[in-house]
Amino acid sequence: MPAQQKKIIFCIAGVFSFACALGTAAAIGTQLWIRGTILCKTGALLVNATGKELEKFIGEIQYGLFYGERVRQCGLGGRPFQFSFFPDLLKIIPASIHVSIILFCTLLIIFALVGTGFFMYNAFGSPYETLHGPVGLYLWTFIACKISNVMSISHALSGSCSCLILILFSSEVKIHHLSEKIANFKEGSFTFKTHSEQFADSFWIILGCSLVHFMNALLIRFAGFQFPFSKSKDSATTTGAVDLMY
Repeated sequence: MPAQQKKIIFCIAGVFSFACALGTAAAIGTQLWIRGTILCKTGALLVNATGKELEKFIGEIQYGLFYGERVRQCGLGGRPFQFSFFPDLLKIIPASIHVSIILFCTLLIIFALVGTGFFMYNAFGSPYETLHGPVGLYLWTFIACKISNVMSISHALSGSCSCLILILFSSEVKIHHLSEKIANFKEGSFTFKTHSEQFADSFWIILGCSLVHFMNALLIRFAGFQFPFSKSKDSATTTGAVDLMY
């Protein structure tokens, strides 16, 4: 492939990687991870509400990684409340999972920025056929998608950074019933139950970031570079024999 086309490919990959970093940073700072509705179970049972009457007891909730908002509906109109995870909700949420999600988001931003630097350096600089060349690009694209170092010293789990974020956040919401815990926080006389919930924009941005890293790997391969450690032993042996001859 001509050098000019390779530069274009590296520029495109760099832009995608930088967009991934910006998208992840924006996702962390918003409260658009979960949108849902919360049913005031106690109030609905008191008046035996059904059909359209039940709508008077259904409030709304949305939150991100640091803060959120819910509208409390118990038959007397909506009452909005703002809440934050730190330090208010640390006692009721799975704090280790929540902090791990934030940590992996931070790592995803760092590695995406490092990958952007490698892409742009190889597009406009003088790439080396060592760590600074294709191997470096593969290394940081791989690190951005794959990272070992999860929640404990005794266990090292390899996986996708973005996939871990999605899995951990999904488990926090679905398995640990995060929305219900938030809705029932400091509620003495009323009990709230999740009526519906869905993942919002920021959640899907993280999913898009994982696809971006996979696409960057394909762009590097399309540029004509082989994946690292993909050379056969025969070729390595032949190269070594040729080197010895000289």
